[in-house]
Order: sequence, then structure tokens, then C-alpha cells
Amino acid sequence: MKNRMNKLKISLALLAVFAFTVNCSDDILDQPNPNALTPSSFWQSAEDAEKGIIGAYSPLTNILYYSRFEVFLSDYRDDVINGFGTSDRTQASYFNTDPAGNPIKWVWQAMYQGVTRANEVLFRVPDIEMDQTTKDNILGEAHFIRAFNYFNLLNNWRNIPLITIPFTEIEDPQAIVQADPSEVWALIESDLQAAQTLLPESWPSDQTGRATSGAAIAYLGKAFLYQQKFAEAKAEFQKIISSGNYQLMDNYAHNFTEEFENNAESLFEIQLIADGNGAWGGDAPNRGKGSGYQPDFAPAGFTNQDGMTVNQWALDLFLDERTINDEIDPRTFVTFFWNTNETTTYEGEVLESKTYLDQSYTDVYDASATDIYGNKWLDWEFNGLSQSLAEGWHGAGNNLRMMRYADVLLMFAEAEFELSGSSAAALDAINQVRARADMPAFTSLTMKDIEDERIKELTFERTRYFDLLRWDKVVDVIVNNPDLKSRSAGTSAYKPGREYMAIPQNELDQNPNLVQNDGY
Repeated sequence: MKNRMNKLKISLALLAVFAFTVNCSDDILDQPNPNALTPSSFWQSAEDAEKGIIGAYSPLTNILYYSRFEVFLSDYRDDVINGFGTSDRTQASYFNTDPAGNPIKWVWQAMYQGVTRANEVLFRVPDIEMDQTTKDNILGEAHFIRAFNYFNLLNNWRNIPLITIPFTEIEDPQAIVQADPSEVWALIESDLQAAQTLLPESWPSDQTGRATSGAAIAYLGKAFLYQQKFAEAKAEFQKIISSGNYQLMDNYAHNFTEEFENNAESLFEIQLIADGNGAWGGDAPNRGKGSGYQPDFAPAGFTNQDGMTVNQWALDLFLDERTINDEIDPRTFVTFFWNTNETTTYEGEVLESKTYLDQSYTDVYDASATDIYGNKWLDWEFNGLSQSLAEGWHGAGNNLRMMRYADVLLMFAEAEFELSGSSAAALDAINQVRARADMPAFTSLTMKDIEDERIKELTFERTRYFDLLRWDKVVDVIVNNPDLKSRSAGTSAYKPGREYMAIPQNELDQNPNLVQNDGY
């Protein structure tokens, strides 16, 4: 799909659909502009439907979304990352988000772009005469994309407008109000249920990366889990497990490199590409669609961004148990860069704490240094880059994995544990994940075991903050431990309600019916 999306970038201009009208009393002047694109002139053919759905994916690779800025509303807010400075990039992490600030405005905008374009597809494509299977697949993708974006909007802002038709079909846009969260959850569920029936299990190789029925099933299970609908969640995850369509990669590290994108463990990825377009990425042709978030994980000295360190407790958690060979959990080396001389033999390799240019910690920093940095996603071995911005913002094309089979197994284990405690099924699921990392099997299970395993398996994968949020632990874990944000401004700015983002001020200015979230 990378190549297909690259080829179709020029078609994105067709997706800005506007009605052209002339206010004139003379009928002869009241004529349609033949050069203006309208819904009635665009949505005519199967090719138009294809362009429309590719355009609905496009915001995901915008630098204002997953290419970069989304990371400040997810990983940077959790208890693992201690971001440097008090810029608008770290405001959300220390609970002092400016409603007029750029990151929340930009990410909100990109998410609603995805919703809007999915709405256009769902409204227009049913009337296009085309192959029914192709039409069903495209409609399934639109249901998935809309649900995916609403899931993100709901978990970041909670109180959001629920729009399900094209904007041009809304009689009074200023009458839009925020929906009850239960209504948004209901739409997410119905969209994902529709998507799993309309989407294929897989796509031809030149379409790899498009949403599949497996992705829809997994996200439906995740939506149920977030609502504590444990039986429903378990049933969806069981579909994935029983299908045999996915499996854990033998090597954990292969989930985070460009070389092994769209592998057997992956259910959905953001398709990023180092296409040579170095411009600051956006939702337009000739804008970079590469991994612009990598500089925000890179160790000091390998990025020109403010950057971050990892809080000591997180490394300690990884180190608190040893592999079956009495070595460090191999996931630690994949995830972190820290001061150690220890190694782990894993999948025929000797893992060491290394970073760009194959340098050890003491090659880069003083031997007494103790700062801990990120390593996951940097992919320096594959692309040979000397630092995170060696070839500009989009010099790396490493896909961002959004849903892995390992996460499905861990979410299944959680749902099963909530229903049946430390059952054989829950143990089997979590032990599959541990076995891949050469970690000893659990013989009994607690909820803390599940929580800790999610940290070890999924750190820097946009999950941790939202786990804390759904477990109602943000205050206990982050707010009450200001040292976790000591590199910025602590947590004293917290007020009840600031677990969620502020509604962007420009949205409030444009629509007086929208209400700011509590705490702002």
C-alpha cells in the first residue's frame, strides 16, 4: 500500500470537496463552474471511490498525527517518559495543556479529517455502480477508519462532537453539540462490527497495509475492553486467536524495523515511507510521510528536539526478573538505551545496549552517566542513519505498528482474568508472549502481572497512558508522583478532569454550543 499511496498522493487534492455557488440575480450568471469539484461531479466511478478511501487513510501519515505529533498526546503523557522542557510538546504530559496550543489543535484536526473523509465515502460510495465486493471492501475500510479515529478522539478528549454525515449535508453546523461518550462508543462498536463483515482477511501484496477484518475484530475487542465489557472483549479476541491468521514473530525486535514491516504479528500499521520528500509533512502531495516521531525518542546528542529520558522505575521493572537463561529480558535492549555492560543472547544474536553508529553507552556518554533513553523504533541498524534527523524529518520509513498479536494475547488474558481469574486460558495467552522473550512461564496470575507485562511488551507503542486512564490510575500513578515529570514542570498543574485534553479553543470559538472539558 505504501507504493499505492505514494502514487495516489496527487489525488488528495480531489478530496477537498466544496460546493461553488454564485449569489447573483441574473440567471444567466448563475451557472456552475465547470472547473470546480463538487460531490455530484466527483463521486461517479469505482476509481473515484478508490481515491476517496485512500484519501481517508492519508491523515494518519500527516506529521500532525502519527508521523509525529500524536506522540505528545500518548507516550509523552505516560509514567515511562520524562520529557524535557515546558514547550507545547510536553504541556499535556504535565497536565497544563493550553486550549489554544498547537498539538491538541493539530491532532484533533487530523483525527476529524479522517472521520470526515470516511463519512464522505460511507455517504457517497453506496450510490456508485461498481463491483459489489470492491464496494463492500471500501465501505468496510471507511467504517474502520471512522471507528479508529473516534476511538482516539474519545480517549483523548472524551466529550466530542459525533458527526456521521458529510459536513455539506449538515443544515446548521453551529447546532452541533458534544455527544454523550456512550453514543460514541456505540458508533465505534457498530462501525467495527460492520467493518469485520465487509473487509477481507487479507489484501493482494500491492495493497498491503489496508485495514482487514482481523484489524476490525481486534479493535472491537479493544473497544469492549476499554468499556469493561469483558465477555464481549474476550469473544472478539478469541476470534483472532482461533483464526490462525496471526502469530508472534520469533524475534521480538522484528516488530520495530522497516525490514520486517507488515509481518505475521501485525494486525494494523501506519504505513510510513521515506519517499525523499523532506518538506514538513502534511496532508498534501509532495509532503514527507516518514517517521517524524523518531527524533522524540532518540537519545541526547542524536536529535535536535527537546527529547526525553526514561524514568528509572521503568528500567527497574524490566530488570526485576531474568530469562530462563538468567539473562536480561531481551525486550529491554530493544526498548531502552542505558548504561550497562551486560548482554543477552537471543535468537542467535548477542544483544547489547547500543545506539546510532553501533555505539555503546560509554562510547557516547560519561561512564558514570545514569540517564536512560529510548531505543525502540529508531531502527538505526537497518537504515544506517547517524542520528534521528540525518536525512531530515522523514528520512526513515519505519512503519508504526498500532495493533500486534502480542497485544491481542495480553488483552485476551486481561479479559479472561477479569471473568475467571487466574485460569488456564489467561495463563496460556500471557505465557505465549513471555516465552517469545525467553521469560519463565507464570504458574498463577494477578492483575499486576498483566499490567507489568503490558509495560514490558508494549512500552512506546501508544498504549500505556490509555491503560492507566481506563484503569482509573492516572492520579495515583502520575499526578501523585511529580518526579515522573521532573524534567518539565512536575504535576502541580493537575486539576480534576485534566486526565483528558482540553477542547481546542478554535473549536469553541467557532461553535458556541461546545463546552470546554472540566479542569480547563
